[in-house]
Amino acid sequence: MTDLHEGLGRFRAAVASLRAAQCRPEIELNQISVPMGPSDSVAFSATVTDATASAAVVASYPGMSAIGRTGSDELAEGRFILSHAPSRSAEWGNEFRIVTFVKAQVERDLGHDHMLASVAWSWLLESLERNGAAFTGEGGTASRVVAEGFGQLADTGEDIDVELRASWTPTDQNFGAHLEAWADMVCTFAGLPPVTDGVIPLTGR
Repeated sequence: MTDLHEGLGRFRAAVASLRAAQCRPEIELNQISVPMGPSDSVAFSATVTDATASAAVVASYPGMSAIGRTGSDELAEGRFILSHAPSRSAEWGNEFRIVTFVKAQVERDLGHDHMLASVAWSWLLESLERNGAAFTGEGGTASRVVAEGFGQLADTGEDIDVELRASWTPTDQNFGAHLEAWADMVCTFAGLPPVTDGVIPLTGR
C-alpha cells in the first residue's frame, strides 16, 4: 500500500510539473482526456493557428511576409501523453513514458524532399536537448502523407503533411521541460521562427 501511495504521489508531482510548464505563447495547449494507456496518464493537445504564426513571423522578421493563409486555420497540431506504470519500469527504463504525435501541412517542394522525415526527427532531439530535458529510450517514426484530389476535387491540388510519432523515457523529474521542448517542436513544424539561432523553421502552407 505504501508503494502505491508513493507512486501516486510521484505521478501527481509529474502532472503538477507539466501544468507549470512555460510554453511559447503562440501555441494553444489544453489538457484532454487520455485516449488509451495506463490509468495513471495525463494528456495535452496542442494547436498552432495561422493567425498566431503569421503575427510571430512578421514581428520577429520584419522583412519576411506573413504565412499565406489567414484566420484560424491550423498550421500544426499534436498530442502529448505522459503515462505512469511502475510495472513497466524494466521495459521503459523508468516508471514514466512520454508518447507524442504532431502533424503539419508543408509546401509542395519541401514535402517532396526525401530528407524531410529525418529532419523532423532531428528537431525533436534538438528541442529536448535545448530545453534541458533528460531522456533515454527514444524512438519514433516520421512520414510524409500526400493527398491528391481527383474528379470534382481535382482543383484542390496536392496537399502534403509531415507527421511525427515519437516516444521517450524521461530520466529526470522536470517533466515540464519535456512538454516545453515538445511544444517548441510543434511551433517549428508550424513554421514559426526558431527559439534559437541555427534552426531552420518549416514553412507552413
